[in-house]
Amino acid sequence: MNVSSKKRKEKYTYADYLNWPDGERWEIIGGKPYLMSPAPSRQHQQILGALFAKIYNYLEDKACQVYPAPFDVRLSQENNNDDEIDTVVQPDIVVVCDEKKLDNKGCKGAPDIIIEIISQSTAKKDLNEKFNLYERCGVKEYWVIFPWEKTVDIYCLNQNYHYEKTSTYFAGDTLKSDLFPGWEIDLASVFK
Repeated sequence: MNVSSKKRKEKYTYADYLNWPDGERWEIIGGKPYLMSPAPSRQHQQILGALFAKIYNYLEDKACQVYPAPFDVRLSQENNNDDEIDTVVQPDIVVVCDEKKLDNKGCKGAPDIIIEIISQSTAKKDLNEKFNLYERCGVKEYWVIFPWEKTVDIYCLNQNYHYEKTSTYFAGDTLKSDLFPGWEIDLASVFK
């Protein structure tokens, strides 16, 4: 369904989203639909694949699980049923450590880590709307990757539940996560 081709509602929910036909990828933030951009660039996919593999291998013997896009994350500050949830996003990579948040539809609730690989067409949404959404919903770490700069900014929730930029990593650096002490990712092998 092309949402713009029909009479638009004021607010969409996950129930509407489930009835949209395959072939188009959408996100809904606060009831507003966003058509996902066309297929990501080769560089975007290379970074996603390399980073996903490293995270997957690290988590293999741990309780947390990692998922690449497309993977639905239903976010709500209340314990709404799916018909009432007005926010569903498909981050590039998510790490979920609470098994109760996982179901056959994806994740319901805030993942522990969300990673977005920025493109020129999604930068404003990822750095503003999604940043504020993830902070408000309690995503513990938000990693923002800038492929053209070969950098990763990491934001962590502080004790006041606001994001603080804790690190900027460059292509030659070793990335570390506050959530997993001892976990290190050689970014030279991610930014090839």
